[in-house]
Amino acid sequence: MPITIFWFIISLLLNTSNPVPEIEKLVDTFKPAEQQEQNQDNIHFASTVVDGHIDTMMNVINQETWLPEVNIGEDTSLHIDIEKLQKGGLDAGFFAAYTTDYYGNTPRNISRTLALLHALYWTEENNTENFKIASTSLDVLNTVREGKTAAIPSIEGGYSFDETNAIGLLHQYYDLGVKAVGFNWNYSNALSEGANEVYNDPAKTPSHGGLTELGEQAAAEMNKLGMIIDVSHMAESAFWDVIETTEAPIMATHSGVKSLHDHQRNLSDEQLKALAENGGVVGIVFYPEFLTGTGQANVKDVVDHIDYAVNLIGVDHVALGSDFDGSGMPADIKDVTDLPKITNELIDRGYSNEDIEKILGKNTLRLLMDVEQAAEVNPYSGTGNELVIQPELEMGEKVDSKTPSLSAAIKADSDSEIDPDSLRIIVDGISYNAQYDSEKSISSIQLKEPLQEKFHVVTFEAATEKGVIKRETRIFYIETR
Repeated sequence: MPITIFWFIISLLLNTSNPVPEIEKLVDTFKPAEQQEQNQDNIHFASTVVDGHIDTMMNVINQETWLPEVNIGEDTSLHIDIEKLQKGGLDAGFFAAYTTDYYGNTPRNISRTLALLHALYWTEENNTENFKIASTSLDVLNTVREGKTAAIPSIEGGYSFDETNAIGLLHQYYDLGVKAVGFNWNYSNALSEGANEVYNDPAKTPSHGGLTELGEQAAAEMNKLGMIIDVSHMAESAFWDVIETTEAPIMATHSGVKSLHDHQRNLSDEQLKALAENGGVVGIVFYPEFLTGTGQANVKDVVDHIDYAVNLIGVDHVALGSDFDGSGMPADIKDVTDLPKITNELIDRGYSNEDIEKILGKNTLRLLMDVEQAAEVNPYSGTGNELVIQPELEMGEKVDSKTPSLSAAIKADSDSEIDPDSLRIIVDGISYNAQYDSEKSISSIQLKEPLQEKFHVVTFEAATEKGVIKRETRIFYIETR
């Protein structure tokens, strides 16, 4: 193991204040040597390329059942499938679980979000040789080294959160590998004010203010967990509240520059400067509506926004956030295979290889590491076998009852004992005391109130009497005759 990687892991495990090694050294270490040699004269393919926002999963699911049906391991008409990813040189991406707002229907918002996370797990299961979910910076880099696409789970639109479930559900999303959460998709909600400054009720009631008290709690909890707060789609009022609240760097995963095009989804110079001061990153979006006033755009327009942001806040805070499969693209970007055109335009404008590598991916990877370093929860801990939880449900399993019995076997090693009082079962963010069969070492619950909607998430939590805590989380869906 290279020494820079060794000390990076050790510093995280010990939760020391040792600085993260330079991202350039880390990324260069993890890029396959044969790939570096093969592409030494092609900066795009020699770089680790990361996209801050990809909406492909909403095109993978059936629009009525929300079950996955399009395998991107095969040829598709989408902006992104695995073959296109490889041809376009995209190594890693934030794959979004997007929901607008089923106003006043939290269970449906939960179901929609989980349906898209389920689709990502289904995609991984069907393409294990070249596609892998990666939820930490080290996961991402190791996956790239293996020659696979690293899929980073994220959420676009925090409409599944309300006052009854927010913190519990946030932890369950963390268990599922979610690395970034955008509080809004334009409409306001229980967390914060969206860019439209209205709620999605029939009357489109105006909202007022930035982060709510619940939003502040969620932001603080995300800091503790090492999850990125995504400020794209927020109202400016909410953006400034996030800046005041967060103790970790933030990201605008797919936004443009307001000074070039005055659109509500773009960031002002003041916002960009504050984001940079925070240590954050802006992923420049490819959507023509956000780039120009004509609704049409090309690669040069994308790089105009990159240029402006680099000149304003420095190259260390600018990245890519395409919005592939979630919006229209510039005329000369038909899909991800055209991504090298962005790099070629950067070359034509005189950017150095070092700066191009930062924009293409190193800045986003550095952000991931910085957010992990600022967290109270160590993402590389909890790998011991003092306690093992084996849920009866597999990930993504179908159940045939709206009041299912949910159970897991809890096993402790010979030097540990299970603390029965620690046993909890969390369903859709709501915690229940578990029933425990000590003879069979089974933790279970029989739900009495029927679950609404289709997709749900359950977490089994247990601790030893020495305080070792473990959790196992599964998505499941209900299909009754």
